[in-house]
Amino acid sequence: AIASADLRRLFKSKDYWIPLSLLGALVFVVIPFITLSVVGTIADAPFADQVTSFVGDLPDSIAESSPTDSPTAQAAYVIAVYMLAPIAIIVPLTISVAVASNAIVGERERGTGEFLAHSPLTTREIYYGKLIASLIPGYLATIAGFSLYSLVVNATLGSEMGGWFFPTTGWFFLILWVIPPFIAVAISIVLRMSARMRSAAAAQQSSSLVTLPVIILSYGVAARVISTPGSSAVLIGGIAWVIAILLSIRGAGKLKRERLLGVASET
Repeated sequence: AIASADLRRLFKSKDYWIPLSLLGALVFVVIPFITLSVVGTIADAPFADQVTSFVGDLPDSIAESSPTDSPTAQAAYVIAVYMLAPIAIIVPLTISVAVASNAIVGERERGTGEFLAHSPLTTREIYYGKLIASLIPGYLATIAGFSLYSLVVNATLGSEMGGWFFPTTGWFFLILWVIPPFIAVAISIVLRMSARMRSAAAAQQSSSLVTLPVIILSYGVAARVISTPGSSAVLIGGIAWVIAILLSIRGAGKLKRERLLGVASET
């Protein structure tokens, strides 16, 4: 009930989803299309020499994964498959954190915190409802952005690669196994911040600083999963799931009804 009510309110708010939709379109469609189009078509001799050097410096496992021998096309392939991979985590993290930062303190500011505090729902049910309501928009953005990005990559480079080649195995691991727990970890942290803060503005500022290490870590993890799919990707995702579950359990146990009313400090 909590999650469905929050999601209905969220998707009715144009001030929320329009800017974030524009951000997703910019990151998943516009920037990749321009980057790949430029790299794949430039025939300038100095640039070609730099590209050849760049491809030659890549690890053999990455260089050999390209389905083409053209240095320029190989460079475009590496950019599409490996270098742009972290956007698949950063964008949904940004979206989910924006929702979670306002999840609890927003109830107080709207005057609905008292209703929740005196409702028959347990604090765990309230917490998990807020967590789900924050997780779904970020993961929906992941699926939608991933689909659009796949179309852009294949439409831009497919003819040079001998047909549609994207997504790769590493990307499937990233989208289905690794991204969800990383989003859940960030949300669990931010929900604690939202319960502690006195205003939504303060919660948003604090959550940005608190989740920055998660974003930096996720950036490196995304590149690792894409480049070496398999047992390492399964292990990374498994560890992330364990951390996410532990943080969510702890966060649910720490939420007090007094925090919904804003009348007590949380230890």
